[in-house]
Amino acid sequence: MKKILVFAAVAVMSMGALMAQNTFKGVITYSVTSTGETAYTVPDQFATAELKVFDNKVLTSSMIFAGSPLVNSVLIDGHTQFTCWDLSMIFMYLSQNDVDLGYKGSSKILSKHEYTQKDIDSLTIPCTEGFYIEYVAGETKTIAGTTAKKAVIHVFNEDGDEHTTVIWYSDEMGPDVNFLFNGVKGVALEYSMDLGEGKQLTLTASEIKKGKVKEVDMLLPSGYEVISDNDFKALWEQIKEEMEYLQEE
Repeated sequence: MKKILVFAAVAVMSMGALMAQNTFKGVITYSVTSTGETAYTVPDQFATAELKVFDNKVLTSSMIFAGSPLVNSVLIDGHTQFTCWDLSMIFMYLSQNDVDLGYKGSSKILSKHEYTQKDIDSLTIPCTEGFYIEYVAGETKTIAGTTAKKAVIHVFNEDGDEHTTVIWYSDEMGPDVNFLFNGVKGVALEYSMDLGEGKQLTLTASEIKKGKVKEVDMLLPSGYEVISDNDFKALWEQIKEEMEYLQEE
């Protein structure tokens, strides 16, 4: 009898987990505007950004999300992040300057990072180093026809000074933890990026199209060589050191 009850309880919990998983499928388009104290002209190619969502996956090829012109696309699948890097221009530059990295693999690299439960648990623990997320209860606003909730990211610099950023998010689409947006729940619908020197960009969802996204649409591009996250970090540190050395010459 106890085994039956335990089995039933596990089944109910499993069904609850499945029901709790977001099942939104669609494309979110963002408008990118300058909102800082210093006027900044947003280049046309960065004036909009797109995010594909399929259940607990999000995929983007927009540089505004990727954060680097060397990144072609980023996929968040649950608690795993896949990043497609194209280092061909850097490798060519280093080769022309007789720099041998000792790396014999492809210049198109797919790095994979698994976020641990410790990483996830630390996101909402108040601290004075790094950052943490504060979810604000009861405050919402409508963005692109969707109810967005408020969260505040508290960021601390090396001196312990605090800087806060407000994110309006929807936890009814995307993964339970979205590291494309610092680990906020679901998908951010509006947030700002500090570019320094008084420059700031704000991304606001302008259109949310439901449907028309299939699981096959979430596949990463082919032709990338998979390497471990640690190996990529080591390679990247080596590249940075060589680039800094060349710039000093």
